[in-house]
Amino acid sequence: MAATHQSSSKSTNARRTRRTGRRDPLAVTLLKKDHREVEAMFDEYEQLGDETEKLALFQEIALALKVHTQIEEEIFYPAERGQVEDDLLDEAQVEHDGAKKLIAEIEGMAPSEPLYDAKVKVLGEYIKHHVKEEEQPGGVFAQAKRGDEDLEAMGKRLKARKEELMASMGGRNLS
Repeated sequence: MAATHQSSSKSTNARRTRRTGRRDPLAVTLLKKDHREVEAMFDEYEQLGDETEKLALFQEIALALKVHTQIEEEIFYPAERGQVEDDLLDEAQVEHDGAKKLIAEIEGMAPSEPLYDAKVKVLGEYIKHHVKEEEQPGGVFAQAKRGDEDLEAMGKRLKARKEELMASMGGRNLS
């Protein structure tokens, strides 16, 4: 497991893929970084008992997911049409739509309400599934890396748009 890997190689090769040792392009690196950050927030949520802390952390999760889905939908997915199988991009869009609906439901609730924690947990599992679909061999990111799109330049656009959205939505910049 992760504990058996040497931390020094992990930090020096942060953008290198596990299998090939080649660096991921900036667009993929940034999107994967978002995935790791949200996964960590869901893990942290599972440890919380205080309703005020749960609400505050869920608000961070919701903001991170809203910004991430928006930059993927505005920039990454449209640019990858023709590079990535249409079915994968269509499924990713449907998964985004489902996550947005669940986020809206949770935002309309208080942490003390029945099913609040269950809905946050299901959202986390939903996101984990979505991340796996994007990151697996043959998935969206693997196909994008084999395509013709300049993923370094796209990464710069993704980062700039993320910063704009975080500023306009009142969040701190997680990039």
